[in-house]
Amino acid sequence: MVTTSHRWKFYRSAGVDQVAIESGEDLVHLRELDPKLWLALSMPTKSVELDARTLELLDRDRDGFVRLPEILEAVDWTCAAYRDPDSALAGSDGVRLDELADGPVLAGARRLLANLGTPDAARVTLADATNAEQMFVDTRFNGDGVVPAEIASAAARDAIEAMLATHGAATDRSGRPGVDAARIDAFFADARALVAWHAAADVQVLPLGDRTAAAAGAVRAVRAKVDDFFTRCRVAAFDARAAIALNPPDAELAALATKELSPTSVELAHLPIARIKPHDGLPLVHGINPGWQERVARLAADAVAPLIGARDTLGERDWQQIVATLEPYERWRAAQPTAKLDALAIERVRNALSCEAEIRSLLAQDLAVKPEVDAIADVERLCRYRRDLPTVLDNFVNFSRFYDHRDGVFQAGTLYLDGRACKLVVEVLDVAKHSAMAAMSGAFLAYCECVRIGEPKKLVAAAFTAGDVDNLFVGRNGVFIDRKGRDWQATITKVIDSPISLRQAFWQPYRKLVRAIEERVAKRASAKETDVGTKLDTAAAHVTTVDKPVDKTAPPPKPVGTIDLGTVAALGVAVGGIATVVTAVLSGVFGLGKWAPLGIAAVMLAISLPSMVLAYLKLRRRNLGPLLDANGWAINVLTRITVPFGTSLTERARLPAGAKRVHRRWLPA
Repeated sequence: MVTTSHRWKFYRSAGVDQVAIESGEDLVHLRELDPKLWLALSMPTKSVELDARTLELLDRDRDGFVRLPEILEAVDWTCAAYRDPDSALAGSDGVRLDELADGPVLAGARRLLANLGTPDAARVTLADATNAEQMFVDTRFNGDGVVPAEIASAAARDAIEAMLATHGAATDRSGRPGVDAARIDAFFADARALVAWHAAADVQVLPLGDRTAAAAGAVRAVRAKVDDFFTRCRVAAFDARAAIALNPPDAELAALATKELSPTSVELAHLPIARIKPHDGLPLVHGINPGWQERVARLAADAVAPLIGARDTLGERDWQQIVATLEPYERWRAAQPTAKLDALAIERVRNALSCEAEIRSLLAQDLAVKPEVDAIADVERLCRYRRDLPTVLDNFVNFSRFYDHRDGVFQAGTLYLDGRACKLVVEVLDVAKHSAMAAMSGAFLAYCECVRIGEPKKLVAAAFTAGDVDNLFVGRNGVFIDRKGRDWQATITKVIDSPISLRQAFWQPYRKLVRAIEERVAKRASAKETDVGTKLDTAAAHVTTVDKPVDKTAPPPKPVGTIDLGTVAALGVAVGGIATVVTAVLSGVFGLGKWAPLGIAAVMLAISLPSMVLAYLKLRRRNLGPLLDANGWAINVLTRITVPFGTSLTERARLPAGAKRVHRRWLPA
């Protein structure tokens, strides 16, 4: 832990010691504050109510999270830009020039105002900085180190377009494709190597000039097969018996007779290029394997005729002479430096090289204004930090915005449902993933799907912290008002059940009693209805058989609606027992005389107290942390939602002050 002589001020809220950020000195020494005392260590750049550009500037590594070191870096940079660090807590989006310390930010602000035609202005605003950024977008040089083709001459433009085609594009500040220093260096290095490679092609390398490539290609296409042919001929010359074995056997040729063949058939390609004979040359016109005939014809036309003269048969020595003549070309071809420029004609590459000085000059001119543009970008950063950094600190170092009812950046809006307004609403991306962790918060959560015409669907989780749960279930509809004041149709899709309030806990035993009585009555009525239906069916059957002889041995049918005396007796005993208990309780209560109301209250409290104690124990464990951790935050301490504070987070419907109730169904006109 870093030691510090700075005297910090802490306040206690929701059972947590939170540091107060009240002065520039607090900011200057913020790096010395023990990280264990910060309420958050990281927050996501999504699902928070902060300016997206400010979050982008804070998230220096662009990983989607703003962490403690990045907050410290922003605070240090901001304090260094001012003469008095107290200015960093002003909370406006404009800065007076006399507040700034000498340095690049002040120079950038003055340059910005001069570019905007107001060099004598005493104050620079965020609107000025963003307008200047747009101004540089439309200029020829904007300091981003990218050269678009449009700003070059015709020849250099063609060279840049060649670079874009072979080495890809960088995006200019204006949004146009261009080339940066890395692409320029890579292209010209490849171009010089390619030109030098072409320059090494002398007469020995190109014995046929421009036709050498075609000759080498023709030889390359058949070289393995021709080498195989001459090797087989030498073996046949060594032993005449081998000639039969080295040619295709009769069975293999007979198998071809049953197939549909073409010059491209695989079976033909595997056969020797021509019939094997001792001391025989390769036929170039007749007697060639049909699968190789076209390639041999190209060999004769592109390589044999130009190099040794036209002929019908190619001897082994002539073949070796052709291969040796083309060997320097093959070595030169193998040394080709890069494949990226293969699609470009060599003349175009040479022309591009001639434009290298102009393109590098354009790049240098663009980079020359980079300090000016960067300084203006710093002015924008300073204006955004001046406006938003106090809010960030009040939602990161401490949670004063949330606990002072000024809306934390994680609060997405207000959900109106079931006569309540829920203030603790967070936006979620994945309900299943979020609910798995958010259940640990101990709060009653209602996940809602919010829809609005012209907007993508939104998912939110609302914490109900006052009232009761009787009328909260999946499918109920409400209205969600986001922080921008837009209304969304909200439908509950999932609930996580937890105690909501002590009020709910107080009435819970009586509600259970009423519910149990209703269930018993409904069950008894259902059974009675079934019994009556059965008896009516029996009576109907008896009526339909009155004309039939009566079986005098059968017992008489029981009359419909006959009361079972045993049931009546049992009900009488039960009702009597209940009446006795109620009478005893009421006698004891009303026997207290004027203290009877206290007796009634004591009885009710005795019934409700266990439920209230259990609910209180659960309510005092409610914690904001899991709700935010499930969204990607790193909450550092136990951020409790106490019972009084929780009650304030969910407002219940109340009649306006001065309103009067009337006992009429309709109000008079």
